[in-house]
Amino acid sequence: MKKYNVAVVGAMGAVGKEMLKTLERRSFPINELILLDVSSNVGKEIIFNGKTLEVQEAKAGAFKDVDIALFSAGEDASRELAPVAVSEGCKVIDNSSTWRMDDKVPLVVPEVNPEALRSNKGIIANPNCTTVQMVVALKPIHDLYTIKRVIVSTYQAVSGSGQKAIEELENQASEYTKGVDITNSVYPHQILFNAIPHIDTFLENGYSKEEMKMINETHKILDPSIKVSSTAVRVAVFRGHSESINIETEKPINIFEVKDVLSKSKGIVLIDNPEQKIYPMAIDCKDKFDVFVGRLRVDKSVENGLNMWVVSDNLLKGAALNAVQIAEKMIEMDLV
Repeated sequence: MKKYNVAVVGAMGAVGKEMLKTLERRSFPINELILLDVSSNVGKEIIFNGKTLEVQEAKAGAFKDVDIALFSAGEDASRELAPVAVSEGCKVIDNSSTWRMDDKVPLVVPEVNPEALRSNKGIIANPNCTTVQMVVALKPIHDLYTIKRVIVSTYQAVSGSGQKAIEELENQASEYTKGVDITNSVYPHQILFNAIPHIDTFLENGYSKEEMKMINETHKILDPSIKVSSTAVRVAVFRGHSESINIETEKPINIFEVKDVLSKSKGIVLIDNPEQKIYPMAIDCKDKFDVFVGRLRVDKSVENGLNMWVVSDNLLKGAALNAVQIAEKMIEMDLV
């Protein structure tokens, strides 16, 4: 099997570390692994497949012998360095929002629109975490019944905001048990015992940027004719995003057919036995690659309606795993 030189940009970040774990777990065909990050992290060490590797600086010249670069270093780094990497002969899979809505850049979830990879000019965008798990669950239903409208409410873990947000929730739990005043800095309000309907900045239309990402990315990945409305909420969960999704379709829905097709769909695990208190929960999805779907029921308030609950590890399928799967699919399609 051919092996590839792979770079991880932002290797010391939360998603970068998950990318490394995912490459290792999936036995990705690596010839040489290059760890790249900001200058302050140069020289730090990471163990990969039993070998100790040192972090190098992400800059021009670092990509000359690289086949695939997985970027998770933020928008500024992606905007500056992704074109540099491409010019040095590298394929870039970018986890930031920088390139997602660029008409010349494919936005890809391998289970949903792999053929979009053929149009790549060197950069491939990894969608927003909440969009990824939603479109994986929607795709089989759209193929069967043609989705007209989606209303989604998200319940997003603090890990989606990075390590400092994880530490803030931990600190607030400690402050609560000690009986001292609870402090906050990452979020505008206390996140412990709370749900904050505010992720990213608010726009003039009243939606947040996070909510508009779900709308615009669903149109680009799945179908621009689907009407989408989104409400994004941050909750006091460390890891794993949950979504309540209401779907309206053109064709009548057969709930048994829906369950059957979802149970057979790649990347989806159906967990739907509420009578036995069995349904997807964020606490159970940590470190798991799949998208978990449950609480399926017909919505009788519309002519052809369906409700479902979708859960996934936001650092894996919502970020690191999807990026690695894109790389795997590109190899499979002989695009690297």
